Amino acid sequence: MPAHVVVFDYGSGNLRSAQRAMERTGAEVTVTSDPRVALESDGLVVPGVGAFSACMSSLRAAGGDRVIGRRVAGGRPVLAICVGLQVLFDRGVEQAGVHAEEKATEGCGEWPGTVERLRAPILPHMGWNTVRAPEDSVLFDGIDPDDRFYFVHSYAVRTWELASHNPRVNPPRVTWAEHGEPFVAAVENGPLSATQFHPEKSGDAGARLLANWAATL
Repeated sequence: MPAHVVVFDYGSGNLRSAQRAMERTGAEVTVTSDPRVALESDGLVVPGVGAFSACMSSLRAAGGDRVIGRRVAGGRPVLAICVGLQVLFDRGVEQAGVHAEEKATEGCGEWPGTVERLRAPILPHMGWNTVRAPEDSVLFDGIDPDDRFYFVHSYAVRTWELASHNPRVNPPRVTWAEHGEPFVAAVENGPLSATQFHPEKSGDAGARLLANWAATL
């Protein structure tokens, strides 16, 4: 029986692209805003586009933050994409204009850290980049280090703050990319995985990554 994957519809993200990409892995895919269905599925995909604050507000309004928290607590797989990755951190800091004050928005708090504007000569970071994945990565298994993934963002997590001091617990696997400076491109942390890039728009490499995730369900 194929795994049942929910693409969570909370008003943000490339829902149909994510749906089609997951269907190509052989999964049975439902696009829904129903928290109960999202909670009970084999795997949950949380896309996200736009501003951190707007994405987080919509996610909370749909109960998505609670669904993510309950799934992670129960060891149920979650894959977040783009701003979906960003809202998993403690906070996002955005600037409305050149002379505007920075405004911080509270995130889901699954990981410590702050989403900040990249220090790069050209923003947004839009296009294809290689990434540096750890050797024991599950998501990037079988993917060539020279393969590229599609990014479109101006904000990112620039430092990784979560450390594991328990030798019986596997530390998070963090993948990095660079645009002006290093930033977090993906995280694998138990049942919770996330990518800053769009695997559903990343050709064969993205398809392999989604297949790797689907194989864990």
